[in-house]
Amino acid sequence: MKYQPIPSSVYQKNRQKLASKLAENSLAVFNSNDIMPTNADGTMKFRQNNDLFYLCGIDQEETILLIAPDCPNPKFREVLFLRETNEHIAIWEGHKYTKEEAKQASGIENIQWLNAFDQIFNTVVALSKRIYLNTNEHLRAGVIVETRDARFIQSCKERYPLHEYDRAAPIMHELRGVKEQEEIDQLQIACDITEKGFRRILNFVKPGVTEYEIEAEYLHEFVRNRSKGFAYEPIIASGASACVLHYIENNKACRPGELLLMDVGAEYGNYNADMTRTIPVSGKFSDRQKAVYNAVLRVQQEAMNILRPGTTIQDYHREVGLIMQSELVGLGLIDQTDIKNQDPDWPAYKKYFMHGTSHHLGLDVHDVGTMHGPITPGMVFTVEPGIYIQDEGLGIRLENNIVIQSDGYFDLMRNIPIEADEIEDLMN
Repeated sequence: MKYQPIPSSVYQKNRQKLASKLAENSLAVFNSNDIMPTNADGTMKFRQNNDLFYLCGIDQEETILLIAPDCPNPKFREVLFLRETNEHIAIWEGHKYTKEEAKQASGIENIQWLNAFDQIFNTVVALSKRIYLNTNEHLRAGVIVETRDARFIQSCKERYPLHEYDRAAPIMHELRGVKEQEEIDQLQIACDITEKGFRRILNFVKPGVTEYEIEAEYLHEFVRNRSKGFAYEPIIASGASACVLHYIENNKACRPGELLLMDVGAEYGNYNADMTRTIPVSGKFSDRQKAVYNAVLRVQQEAMNILRPGTTIQDYHREVGLIMQSELVGLGLIDQTDIKNQDPDWPAYKKYFMHGTSHHLGLDVHDVGTMHGPITPGMVFTVEPGIYIQDEGLGIRLENNIVIQSDGYFDLMRNIPIEADEIEDLMN
């Protein structure tokens, strides 16, 4: 692996937190992700299941984690099953975890090869009453591919139809929503790598360069700093393309006088940064561009200040909407008549700011966590307001990543230039 891993003590603590949430006399099973095929004998790059990674830190395919806190046999309370390596695999695919390496990485004493799973699992199931199985229950998940977890759910229920079953996902959402300091440290490294990429871009962008050249500059800087690359498909949108929220073609040339919206983030150790910056292609904002830019920046700064413990994301989004409404009135984009006649389910400001302001961030870019309960210290959020004026071909979004603290927040992107004047100075 390229990255420096988190100490095994963090994964031990995470498993203890999970164990404390399980019903008495129960077990939980977590499977790794599949290696997904492309065509012929091709495969996509492997990405570990984030729930399994959160609990054991093992970044390898064909891995199963079994947790049974109340098992009468202590050696079966935590068991990690790995793909057994051999000389052929070592030659063709490279090194895989040894049992000792997996023990050191995860803090789990009982490491077994996969061929031992059925026998051990059958023993533990016979001594248990309830089985927790895992699924992807993110509110916006679109699951159309059968996963290893899905196949395991089917086979497990066929083999053990008289057991009680429960969902692991709600527990994992609760646990993963609040980060340990070591996780925040990984996120900080991802943000620092993202900063390096952005500063590199400020010295590169000028009229005539293409969006894909800018994408390549980011990727070079990310990988040379021990990142696997982009945390998500990057948005490099010049001119009117910035009004397309998920524009990923990145195939146009940047023209004089345009703005360039870049929604990019580096991954580090499976943790993700999520940054958006908007800069002038020619190195200087026009008066209109700067007015809209500073309006977005003011909304972001006020939003950070109200994203506090005790509030809910839903209430927060409504409050940010009112702040944005005021800014749009100031820019002459909406007026009091628009506000008076607006649809309560789609307020007038939504014409120019149609997405949410914040989402959880962590092992997933749109990380799991509560969207209705109160915000608590240790949660990590993006803050990303934007104004998109299609008639003017003008789109501006600004996005930072912050950690919620008991008395406010900590900005993981505090060192990434964002003030309009500073960006102009650095570009010139």
